Amino acid sequence: MTAFKLKRPGEDDHMTLKIGSTAPNFTQDSTHGQLNLYEFIGNSWLVLFSHPKDFTPVCTTELGHMAKLKPEFDRRNVKILGLSVDPVDDHKRWSKDIEEVTGTAPNYPMIADADLKVSKLYDMLPEDAGNSADGRTAVDNATVRNVYVIGPDKKIKLMITYPMSTGRNFDEVLRVIDSLQLTADHKVATPVNWQQGEDVIIVPAVADDQAKELFPAGWKAPKPYIRYVSQPN
Repeated sequence: MTAFKLKRPGEDDHMTLKIGSTAPNFTQDSTHGQLNLYEFIGNSWLVLFSHPKDFTPVCTTELGHMAKLKPEFDRRNVKILGLSVDPVDDHKRWSKDIEEVTGTAPNYPMIADADLKVSKLYDMLPEDAGNSADGRTAVDNATVRNVYVIGPDKKIKLMITYPMSTGRNFDEVLRVIDSLQLTADHKVATPVNWQQGEDVIIVPAVADDQAKELFPAGWKAPKPYIRYVSQPN
């Protein structure tokens, strides 16, 4: 049986998910058996990415690429969790196609959202979408194309929604995770197009006196509110 908690922890039922919201918990069947989201995350970070239907072309390329990137996510203490609006048996048959097409089968769990409950819980489908994947096409589920990055505190740190016609850029997701993990531990923000090892910006909440203690080597300030320093770690 599928156990489900539909109410979002600490939030009104009708609130829209946003950055900083508590990620709704759920227990649902997956290709790795029954999976509880919070237990699966544990003390790690998580990328949850969703798909509107099994055996769709763009999603096939995405799932295989994520499998190839898994060592990079592992290195960052980030778990991967896929979701598609179909049952587990279809996921398993699709995995064989994914391996044949991309060279790598999914090496992470894929949630079976055949009852649409997770898609509704995460605001990807409306409440009146029904309760079964049967008879629904990828076009019917076109809005189930999201990427969520969830922190160890179970808060949503990033949300990206893609159209069905555009494959996702998971290198960008890795870049954002690098920024999120850095800025969670240090009082800095990352500028446009930042990459690991490049200069960062002292956050405005840190006054100059405190900044001198945190960054004794000093900083470059093209404007008083823009203070560049070397990446702390």
